[in-house]
Amino acid sequence: MPASGDPLRIAVYAFDGVTMFHLSVPQLVFDEVTRQGLGDWTTVLFADRAGSIRTAEGYPIGEVRGLSAAREADIVVVPSWFEDGRAAGPALRRTLTSAHGRGATIAGLCLGAVAVADAGLLSRRTAVTHWQAVDMLAARHRDVGIDASVLYIDHGDVLTSAGTASAIDACLHLVRSRLGAAAANRVARSLVVAPHREGGQAQYIERPLPPYPANDPIAGVLDWALRHLTESLTVERLADAAHLSRRTFIRAFQASTGVTPAVWVRRQRLDEARRLLESTDLPIDQVAAACGFGSTVTMRQCFAAAFDTSPSEYRRRFDARTAQLASRAGTPRSDK
Repeated sequence: MPASGDPLRIAVYAFDGVTMFHLSVPQLVFDEVTRQGLGDWTTVLFADRAGSIRTAEGYPIGEVRGLSAAREADIVVVPSWFEDGRAAGPALRRTLTSAHGRGATIAGLCLGAVAVADAGLLSRRTAVTHWQAVDMLAARHRDVGIDASVLYIDHGDVLTSAGTASAIDACLHLVRSRLGAAAANRVARSLVVAPHREGGQAQYIERPLPPYPANDPIAGVLDWALRHLTESLTVERLADAAHLSRRTFIRAFQASTGVTPAVWVRRQRLDEARRLLESTDLPIDQVAAACGFGSTVTMRQCFAAAFDTSPSEYRRRFDARTAQLASRAGTPRSDK
């Protein structure tokens, strides 16, 4: 994988009948990286044959490159798939496996997970796709574990996402994993979307939820908790802040956020830790204290479990000030 300051080449698969939304999402998110001056990311469209494709809305898109474009890409994205669920052709399967074999990241967004699975890249792994295609994908690839309760799943080399708008979350996740939380937040802010919806949030809710009044106690307690991250935030204390009983609070909290209070608090603390590691010189123990972790050891354990790296290594890779200095000097930042 290229270092965070190196040029990044992204190839997005296009086909007749793809919706403009699915085709535009990776381009919109990844091209914003370059527009914001956060990196040199280039996105191209490719298809089974060079030429043009026609979207589901009836618009022709020309100057689409052939499969060879994927040979030069660091990330290959299949943004959706044919509505009839047809099997991926041998040429596309070879293209995906070849790109994966030389180290490219493969992303199957929404129904695009079908083609990635057809290429054998999800064998004995978990994956997610649009909830309406879960049964089809599970029946077709019994060696793939389907988790329909998440927005995206990232194995490092292969990523899949759930239906439609979840592609935005997955693409922002790819930005975050390469350029850091601050860069991803800046892209999200420019696009006016949520900066970080975790991969553990359900795609949809089968039963209607009771409506909350305008002064939703859960929304209020979320704001309150963010202002008190340095303090102990037990379920009991959060419930008191919401003026609800413990049982009612837990039920309402999970209905509103999709996760337990403990999981939500841990994620906020980890997000704040990443922000401080990227933007300050605070020692690790002070970062842990500022984010409300009981000890440096606890923060390191949570950090490693969530991001598969240490706080020190994360700071070395994503220090925003180092990146700015390198940019001003006109030299790419090294990750070595």
